Amino acid sequence: MLDLPLEPTDDFACPAFKDRASCEVWLQQLQLTNLHQAHGVLRLQLDELNRFPMRGIDRLETLECLRETIVIIQDDYAKKLISKKLPFSTDEFTIFVAIINLWKGLVTGYQRCLQAYFAGDQQLADSLVLLSQRCLRYTGLQIFEHLRNGYEFDTQLWHQLHSLFVFAEEQDFLREAVQDELHSPGHPSTCQAVWVKTLLASHAHPAELTRGQLQMLDRWLTQWSDVIEVSRRFAISEQDAPPLSVDLWSAHGLQAVKLISSSGEMRYLSMVPLSKLLRVKTILLQQGQIPQQLELGNVNSFDCTEFLKTLHHYLCEENTDRQSDRYITIQLADLCFSIEGIYAHISSTPFRQPKQEIGSDRMEQKQIAAFGRVLTDSNRQNIVEQGFPLENWHIENESLFGAKVLREDIKGERIGVHQVVAIRPKDAATFILGKVSWVVVTLSGQLRMGIQYFPGLAQVVSVQKKGLNTTLSDKAVAALLLPAVPDLKTPASLVVPRNFFQPNHLAEITELDNKIQSIKLGFSVIKGIDFERISFSPA
Repeated sequence: MLDLPLEPTDDFACPAFKDRASCEVWLQQLQLTNLHQAHGVLRLQLDELNRFPMRGIDRLETLECLRETIVIIQDDYAKKLISKKLPFSTDEFTIFVAIINLWKGLVTGYQRCLQAYFAGDQQLADSLVLLSQRCLRYTGLQIFEHLRNGYEFDTQLWHQLHSLFVFAEEQDFLREAVQDELHSPGHPSTCQAVWVKTLLASHAHPAELTRGQLQMLDRWLTQWSDVIEVSRRFAISEQDAPPLSVDLWSAHGLQAVKLISSSGEMRYLSMVPLSKLLRVKTILLQQGQIPQQLELGNVNSFDCTEFLKTLHHYLCEENTDRQSDRYITIQLADLCFSIEGIYAHISSTPFRQPKQEIGSDRMEQKQIAAFGRVLTDSNRQNIVEQGFPLENWHIENESLFGAKVLREDIKGERIGVHQVVAIRPKDAATFILGKVSWVVVTLSGQLRMGIQYFPGLAQVVSVQKKGLNTTLSDKAVAALLLPAVPDLKTPASLVVPRNFFQPNHLAEITELDNKIQSIKLGFSVIKGIDFERISFSPA
């Protein structure tokens, strides 16, 4: 039987409503203008309802009445956390915990109904499929909320999700239709579809997606989850998308088949149908059809095409993110952030506007020739005090193309995905430039993140736009020059502040020794949240 670890009800509990009719009246009086207050009131009353002893059918009808308002409030409240750097501020974390607890409260309410059914309440017999689907839905939303915000969670949530799937499988109603207009409008849901959608959404790197991509992901997986076959066996064809697997006794979601050993508790998701669907829609978009024609929503064709390709990579292809073998290492490293901060730590001096006077920098040129940098009174401690922190991290594993690192302390810089970063192992003399590819807050409160290295050894420079369209406000900006790497067939590029780049503009690069190079800006290679890596050519 399904395990339902619930606290006993309390005769002293006194919710503001005790059946569907009184709940409808209460909701009409609920003030929604203050989102924070409305969310708190809903959570308080749901917790009180869950403690209140009542008939199972009355509880179910009341929860169904509450559900729409809760979903609307949750969606609006979650917008406050979109694209926030990690770790959250105190106020942001309070919102995050409140959202998780409200989903948890809904699950507890439906579990109370299941508990009543197991205790012999036959009025709920016809609602068993619906109750299982609702528990799967809101357990899955707790998991997804953690993943899209970058916070690790108690693995008991995976156990809870998988045990609900097993229960539905044992009762033989995995694919029985359930009406769920809130989450699947015009598209009947099933227990299996909800479970599959949660697994796929969690496997699609939600913390790296934009708000628009998250909305597309939700809409598309609602439509496509039922095309996925779930079975106890799998077959692999060389030309087809490899299956994904899940161990129902594990505390994990989807994994590549080759990463886990087979057992009787394994289930396999055939990704071939989804792979074909994604590829066909991509081709049709490239041939000129619009997303609305393909039931992809009212979105931009280019963005839609790129996201279809991204999803195919995450869900239907072998993991090719690691282009060379990583090796495990326990190594300390220094990390610094922002282009100006990286500039300061590489050059040992904060960025300043380049000098224009000819012959005034002979001493600095001699210092660069002798020491590789300008000698100044600014030491490392002064640079940190000027707002450019240098943090201690552990390199957990590394390859030629990137590393996984863990911050030594709980406190430190707030970090976002696609943010520029520079790392220097303690035994190295130079920094390696890269971008944050993912970041999570561990259960211990530390940050763990993946860094994708940029090729070449970064050199500090300043860049200033030139030409007829420039103004006095177009001052030089700190930048980082990445040299060409012939072995990787990678041309030279510049890492500049976000919103600096304009294609085909003329500009000047000034090095530390005041050597000037005239260039023409080319195209954007990578755009991050605080930087852009761009191509250029000699002017």
